[in-house]
Amino acid sequence: MAGVQPPPLRTLDDFLLSSARFAVPDVRNLDRWNNRIINNLLYYQSNYFLSVLVFLILVGYFQPLQLFVGAMVVTLLFLGFVWVAENRAPIRRFRRNHPSITVFGILFTGYLFMSVLGGVAVFLFGVAFPILMVLVHASLRLRSLKNKMENRLEIIGLKRTPMGLLLEALGQDCGLSKYLFIQCFLKSC
Repeated sequence: MAGVQPPPLRTLDDFLLSSARFAVPDVRNLDRWNNRIINNLLYYQSNYFLSVLVFLILVGYFQPLQLFVGAMVVTLLFLGFVWVAENRAPIRRFRRNHPSITVFGILFTGYLFMSVLGGVAVFLFGVAFPILMVLVHASLRLRSLKNKMENRLEIIGLKRTPMGLLLEALGQDCGLSKYLFIQCFLKSC
């Protein structure tokens, strides 16, 4: 974790208000949509973290025990999945080949565990709803030039952030490999 630094908090104007540009993604081009989501997750990760934290504090104020149980179940599932995916080759290959199915599988398994434990409503509103809001914003928010430059620093490894590590653990590719990015950059010069 050495060298990992969170990016700065983006202004509210850049995140949601007047200078923010939003558009419905082209659902026919899944690679481009996935690229938009990943790049926005990397660029706005501090804003997303703060938004989720505020929402969790509100839900935790009203339902602390259920939120704690839900968070523990999801955390244990996530850590268990990462451990199994790193130590079992077939699962590691599946995670690389089907990243979206993997993420939905983790969330669905968490939902099943929570329904057994009886905290489905708290889980849905306390954990899944903020994640849904983050994914909706990341899907609809168009990228700026500054966003693209910051993300390239993350991709080529000059900068490491918590969201970059999380996306890497989930098997999400950040668009271009380091080698391809360097080739594209050299061709444009």
